[in-house]
Amino acid sequence: MTLRVTGGEVRGRRLLAPRGIRPSEGLVREAIFNMVASVVADAVVLDLFAGSGALGIEALSRGAARVVFVERDEPAAAILRQNLEALGYADRARAVRADVVRWLQGHPEEVREATLVLLDPPYRDPALEQALAVIDPLVSQQAMVIAEHASQQTLGSLGRLTERRVRRYGDSSLTILRLG
Repeated sequence: MTLRVTGGEVRGRRLLAPRGIRPSEGLVREAIFNMVASVVADAVVLDLFAGSGALGIEALSRGAARVVFVERDEPAAAILRQNLEALGYADRARAVRADVVRWLQGHPEEVREATLVLLDPPYRDPALEQALAVIDPLVSQQAMVIAEHASQQTLGSLGRLTERRVRRYGDSSLTILRLG
């Protein structure tokens, strides 16, 4: 599978993808960035369960100020760093190798600062709801949270975060969450 940036200044550039990790399909990434077009410019982004970094790199390509990528798998984190270097984004990005939920718990100030939070865990991974539970009390009023998950998965009670829109793309769904 060829993974390419779908928009912005590095549109069409190839990304390396780690083996065994399901990257967001181009159609789904385009849909995400069509939905967040009004908030991505100058955004402070968290790309959680980052894998290849495709979502955060799309944000950088489309004008995000900076992105923190969090990925637990070392081979995936290494490929993510290679992608950032190859595209010239290392100065606006930080790649962290860590468990997402633990990282969120240890970095509440970075969650508060984020204006766009992107979550794309392995499908049916309970860590998605755990991460949302940590994000919920910390995220700022202006932040937009987008979770990609299996279409059959429904997100449980979300506290302050409210489901604003759900879009389905075959086996994938995007859930957009905001406060209030």
